[in-house]
Amino acid sequence: MEIFKQLEITLPLTEALQQILAYAKHMKQFLKKEKYPDEETIEVPGNCSAILQKTLPPEFKDPGSFTIPCTIGNYDIGKALVDLGASINLMPLSMLKKIGGLAVKPTKVILQMVDRSIKHPYGMVEDVVLKIDKLKFPVDFVVMKMEDNVEISFILGRPFMKTTKVVIHVDHGVITLKD
Repeated sequence: MEIFKQLEITLPLTEALQQILAYAKHMKQFLKKEKYPDEETIEVPGNCSAILQKTLPPEFKDPGSFTIPCTIGNYDIGKALVDLGASINLMPLSMLKKIGGLAVKPTKVILQMVDRSIKHPYGMVEDVVLKIDKLKFPVDFVVMKMEDNVEISFILGRPFMKTTKVVIHVDHGVITLKD
């Protein structure tokens, strides 16, 4: 507080008032001396929560991506990437041709990629029965011409996770699905 008592500002009155009003809220928060408890859960906009702590939690290495083995019809797909960042379920055109027998519908969807480039999908396939172990789920896929990835056959995004009620236990590296 002593430093603020010694602070001198030379500005025209109108400009000073504009600056004071703009920063009043921030200064009020800065000057408040609130003590935080050791641990408190607060709600953060955007469907998440945070814990305020005096000590930082330990940092861990990246656990890697979550993949699940699955089949469509009699065709063993291999591993599909479960991606919380994907807003669609994505299937490469080459995989669609290998599976065969799926009706492709035209789509007006335009995809913006991470690098901000725009891509036009080949089409959509709806209500594809995806089998994971003994569970079966209907899944809609956006089909795109893209490079094949030997390790990951396609991407299952948030629509799939909502349908299957996915719970991901990052600590244990386990994905739980419910039908």
